[in-house]
Formats: sequence, structure tokens, C-alpha cells
Amino acid sequence: MLLPVPNSHFLLRPPRKPIYFSCSLSQSNSFNNQKWRTELKNLSTWGIGGPCKYFVQVFHQNQLISAIRYCNEHSIRFMIIGKGSNCLFDDMGFDGCIILNGIELLKTIEPGLYRVGSGYPFNRLGVQSATEGFTGLEFAGGIPGTVGGAAYMNAGANGQETADTIDCIEMITSEGEYRTLKRSDLDFGYRSSPFQDMEDLAAITAVTFRLEFSESARRLQQEYLKRRKFTQPVGERSAGSVFRNPLDSNISAAECIDRAGLKGYRIGGAMVSKKHANFFINCGGASSQEMLELIRLVKETVFKGFGVELKEEILYVHPFCKDKNSKRDGQTNFGK
Repeated sequence: MLLPVPNSHFLLRPPRKPIYFSCSLSQSNSFNNQKWRTELKNLSTWGIGGPCKYFVQVFHQNQLISAIRYCNEHSIRFMIIGKGSNCLFDDMGFDGCIILNGIELLKTIEPGLYRVGSGYPFNRLGVQSATEGFTGLEFAGGIPGTVGGAAYMNAGANGQETADTIDCIEMITSEGEYRTLKRSDLDFGYRSSPFQDMEDLAAITAVTFRLEFSESARRLQQEYLKRRKFTQPVGERSAGSVFRNPLDSNISAAECIDRAGLKGYRIGGAMVSKKHANFFINCGGASSQEMLELIRLVKETVFKGFGVELKEEILYVHPFCKDKNSKRDGQTNFGK
């Protein structure tokens, strides 16, 4: 079913002063003529990235549908992001429209059953659900992304995964069609979801979580957060874990990198964290090429030393892509 598209108000941001701009599909020239740019480094936890050609922030599902349809009708490449916590943007930027997901609804349907907008901060949901005495998302208290990103990547830590708590997911296709998918229809894996290979996916718009009551939820979460503080470079400019843990190995990605002697290794402003080897830090003015080179070097060194092929957990977004929706071929594997 296609939802009606009203005249929607998008927040278009030039580099400095924000301006509200009313846009609908009938106003064909308005969007095209406003070539305001914003620096992608300001939309990424890594603090790396050049300018995008257009920038739109949406706060409601219908606004997101309007933006997608507009980009499709005007052959504008687009990419939808949340906190930018697992993206490496190129220094050349993105020759298209970045749609910033600000859909932050939170509704408690019944105790332990939460319907959450895909732009809602995942760590905030984790803290709230654990504080209310529900288990399953204790690990989320330390994940700096959004609910949509967590579902898309099947984020996890400490033996917990996002997929274990999902009841259903609402999404929009690249043509602006709305769908709801039940958990039983979705096949998740380690740091993977069916959405990563879904050809017509434009965006996840909401996720409903079903959690169980537990008196120890908050205590367990506090233990996770304390451990994270001592083992991860909290407060540094990073994108979280760069590589997935190898499924066919007894050691983690961090252990492989550490044993290869690469902790603290630096290329320009890009450095392997001295605290956690699977976190790469922008320690001052790192470029995307420096980070790419560091990732390539670490992969090659680990493979030569241990025969382990590390696979990226983060996504590299290059300036140009064949498809208007860069989710598919604008985010590519590194060094392949």
C-alpha cells in the first residue's frame, strides 16, 4: 500500500545557518535549486568526510517517503543515515542527498513491548528498558547508533544480539511503499540481517521489541558499561569495531590485530587504538584515505601472519555510485 504524500517540511541545512524549506513533489524546482552542502564529517562519529550535495533531515515516516520519492523522480542519489556510527565517508563527500533520520518515536504498547522509531538512539532505549526491569537490550547501553542501524547490522555484544529481541520491523521500499515484517519472516546472522541484501529496501522506519522481565537487568547493564569503559576507547573518535570477529577462528579480531603487533600503529591521523585493537581512532585530522590504508594494512598483516581474513563491520561510502540509493553499491567492502 502506498501512503499519501502531503506537503512535507524538510530541514535543509547549508553549512552554517539552518533553514526550513517546504517541499512537495509538485514543487519540482525548489529542491533542485537549493544546492546547500553540509560536511559529512559532522554526521559521523569518526569525524571524517567531505561535503554532500544535498542534506535533508526528516522527523516523520511520511516525510521520509516524500524525500525518497522526490530523489527518485529527480534522479538524485540518496543515502539514509542515523548517527553515522559505522560509516566511513570519503573526503570527496557524496554526490547526492544525505537523508538524516530523525524519527525518534517511542511507544510502550504493553510492559516489555516497545515500538521505537528507527532514528531513536539505541543506547537510550537500552538504558530505559533495563531501568524498567526488562532484559535483552542491556548491551545496547554502550552502542552509540540508532535503532534502525542496530536492526540493519544486527548489533550485539556480551552474548546478546538485537535480533533476539525483535518482534517486527516496519520498512519503506525504494519506491516509497510501506511494509511490516514479522520476526519469523526474517533470517538474521552474526552482524548480518536480510535487509543488507534486500534490493528494494530504502529504510527501516520502526522496530518493535519484545523483552522479558528481569530483576537483574539494570545491574547487568551497569557491569557491561563499566567493562566497556575500561576496555574500549570511550570518548575517542571511532566507529566502534572495525572488523567482525572471525567465525572460523578461536580468537577475536582484536586479538588477531594485537598479536600482529599493530596496537598503536598509525598512518597520518588514523591509528589502531592502544586500548582495543579493533577500534581505529581519528586522533587528529585523519583523512578517509589514511583510514582506508590503515584498514588495508591491518587486513594484510593479519592474513599473512595468521591466515585469518578479517571482514569489515563498518561501511565505506564513496562519492559516486551507479544506483540512486547508495545503500547498495555506495557502501563497499575495503581492499576488495
